[in-house]
Amino acid sequence: MINIGMDPDMVEFGSLVLTWHGFFAFVGVSVALLMVNSFAKRDNIDVDIVQNTAVWVIICGIIGARVFHVIDRWDFYQDNLSQILLIWSGGIALLGSIIGGLIGGVIYAFIKGHPIGILADMTAPALLVGQTIGRIGDIINGEHVSNLTNLSWGFVYTNSESLSNRIHGLNPSHPAVLYEMLWNILVLGVIWGLRGRIKPDGMLLTLSLCLYSFGRFFIQFVRQDKIWFAGLQEAHIISIIIIAIGVPLLVYKSKLNFS
Repeated sequence: MINIGMDPDMVEFGSLVLTWHGFFAFVGVSVALLMVNSFAKRDNIDVDIVQNTAVWVIICGIIGARVFHVIDRWDFYQDNLSQILLIWSGGIALLGSIIGGLIGGVIYAFIKGHPIGILADMTAPALLVGQTIGRIGDIINGEHVSNLTNLSWGFVYTNSESLSNRIHGLNPSHPAVLYEMLWNILVLGVIWGLRGRIKPDGMLLTLSLCLYSFGRFFIQFVRQDKIWFAGLQEAHIISIIIIAIGVPLLVYKSKLNFS
């Protein structure tokens, strides 16, 4: 088994706490932004357009991440309304971040007359890289509790501050976050090979979101999040919705060019 004993909190400055999750989320966003800036320069697109749009993507992504988390855990927040805005205390949803960021970016780009499809496709590989880097913090923190396993690659969280330790003790659990990271890398390989080959603009990001959601749907079954109905968790439902919208778009609009 793989033992993880690091403290979920990276640094403490009095009442201010920097977690590994927060640190790697920041690194992931930074790397993703650098990648998109690089793509913009390569394609002769004004970097200011990318950066201005990114501001709204990040802001709306943070809001979406918190909103979807609060919805998922409304059983707690309905009696603790004052905790809803305390995002630094933990509690975000990655799919909510993606959806919120997408909505914010599209609205801003539309208002400003920026090329929405082109910006979206530049974001596709960067988003996967950023997600994967951000998930490193989740592995260290052990905040995404997964089902127990006897497999040799099961994670054992030995730090008493880890949520997985408080739930499972020293029993090994599935490294669900690692599964997701590996799936992200696989999807990235597919997306990278299709850059400039799938049209119209915007279809690359659509395909990326559909592929990610497909893998996330199945990975979610080894995570112990709140069940909404029929054995499905919030991430299951969101993944189904993304696929239900994205696949018809790909079927009826996308065209591949391998010449």
